[in-house]
Amino acid sequence: MTRAPQGSVAARWFAVSIFSMAAACNYLDRLVLSAAAPKIRAEFHLSNTDYGWLVSAFGLAYALASPGVGWFLDWLGLEAGIVCSVAMWSAAAGICGLTRNFGQLVAGRAFLGVWESAGFPAAGKLNAIYLEPRNRALGAAMAQVGIALAGVAAPLLVGAFAGWRTAFFVCAALGFLWIPIWLLVRRSVKPWATVAPQRGGDGLRLLRDRRLFVLAFANILWMGVFALWTNWTTLYLAQSFHLTMARANGFAWFPPVASTAGGFFGGWISRRAIGQGRPAVEARVFGALVSAVGCLVTLLAPMAPSPFWATLAIAGSYFWATAGSVNLYTIPVDIWGGERAGTAISSLVFAYGLLQTAISPVIGNLVDHFGFTPVCWLVALPPFGGWLLLRTIQTESPAAVQPYPAR
Repeated sequence: MTRAPQGSVAARWFAVSIFSMAAACNYLDRLVLSAAAPKIRAEFHLSNTDYGWLVSAFGLAYALASPGVGWFLDWLGLEAGIVCSVAMWSAAAGICGLTRNFGQLVAGRAFLGVWESAGFPAAGKLNAIYLEPRNRALGAAMAQVGIALAGVAAPLLVGAFAGWRTAFFVCAALGFLWIPIWLLVRRSVKPWATVAPQRGGDGLRLLRDRRLFVLAFANILWMGVFALWTNWTTLYLAQSFHLTMARANGFAWFPPVASTAGGFFGGWISRRAIGQGRPAVEARVFGALVSAVGCLVTLLAPMAPSPFWATLAIAGSYFWATAGSVNLYTIPVDIWGGERAGTAISSLVFAYGLLQTAISPVIGNLVDHFGFTPVCWLVALPPFGGWLLLRTIQTESPAAVQPYPAR
């Protein structure tokens, strides 16, 4: 990675904001399933456990494909790699809209998972290209803006049409429309640094680096909150408070908005710590500790007396989970740089996909038999374990953890 002739700071942040719209498309496809879950369960006569397996189909494909897709992004470069990925996941969203039985929908979601695994690795590469190091966690938070927009849009989109399939067609159209806009921005805004495609095979050496596995396991422990609320918020509100799908979705749009605020807060924590002289990775780990404490608010959701208070608890849970995740997903760029960001961050994506694959049927089974209380305990405590794992990286990355100079 080499420094490039810089464009203005505002122009580079504009490029990052346009890229966050790809994150909106990426998550809209996922959240439409959550928002439409009551309709899909009714049409295909699914139990909560069956719905959990549907979520797992996406998660397993997401996990298995992510190492190859991350390497593909490093090999091909960001511009061509993300265009290919967005085109493929948009096509997959359209396929989901064409399905006519449960098996077809499972297959469509799996194909979607393959290509949507490119989203976070591509965002990491983008931040290395356009942002100086101290701002990269804030750059990761910009992706949360797209996710929040998707969280607001998904319930509205599902509610706007009589059938749930039309929402997937809209997702596909939005993805294809984003591609020419991004190409124009990419070629117009000068980057902070140049990151050339990596055509050699040495990227696979990362697989022998212990730090990569520490990050992956930490991500498994961290992301249970995401796996819960990304896929189950509407069902939780509908089943716990006997709401219609429309009324439940009237509350479900707010937690993703809160997650965006959490992302910027988490980025601010590490940015401030770096400004005070802490090494970069140490600053990210400190942000993870603060966020792990905050994730305990998840335990309040099952105690809520009304959907309003439940939504606030879910929003707080989402806020703190995101505050930690933006720091966690920035550490690979701190250590390995933009050249290997795709491969490195794909290890975290792989870990999250495995988590979602394994935990989704478990959540469904627990809900069928015991409700959501044990589920909230299941996801609220492990972030502390993730923080403990991250602490070991502080002493194992001496070259990567020096403080960045103030600018």
